Amino acid sequence: VIRAKVVGKKLMKDGPFGTMRYTVKQTKMYRGFQIMPHVQYIYTEASESLCGVKLEVNKYQYLITGRVYEGKVYTGLCNWYEKWDRLTPSQRKGLNHRYHLGCGCKIRPCYYLPCFATSKNECIWTDMLSNFGHSGYQAKHYACIQRVEGYCSWYRGWAPPDKTIINATDP
Repeated sequence: VIRAKVVGKKLMKDGPFGTMRYTVKQTKMYRGFQIMPHVQYIYTEASESLCGVKLEVNKYQYLITGRVYEGKVYTGLCNWYEKWDRLTPSQRKGLNHRYHLGCGCKIRPCYYLPCFATSKNECIWTDMLSNFGHSGYQAKHYACIQRVEGYCSWYRGWAPPDKTIINATDP
């Protein structure tokens, strides 16, 4: 998970349809230090129809998530990527102070009701019910964090989370 500005792009001829290689200037890394301490290139499919993402060169800073495979960082439409200035204050606060508290949690998308957590370390993500996904209210304003005894729940707020309380009223 990084914050970066795209400073170049090049179509690579690998694979049957090609891969786009974006050169990035990394501003901050939020997660992945152990695997790759610095990201210089982001790879994605050249075509949006194959889940490739289109990033603009020298225009915006982006939040980019992805995976590392054979020493390269890949992203696609199923990963979270967003222009930095479009993130909500809660999302920015989450990146800097909250999301790391949920590393032991799993987020289970809910596509239709009823939805139930199958273990204590799950948060049920209901934005999928309204087809908003990453742009839904829950994704924009809440963080799934681990509470007492390994239980995970949604948290919203500016004060540091009280790990001794599980707020059952949060979505």
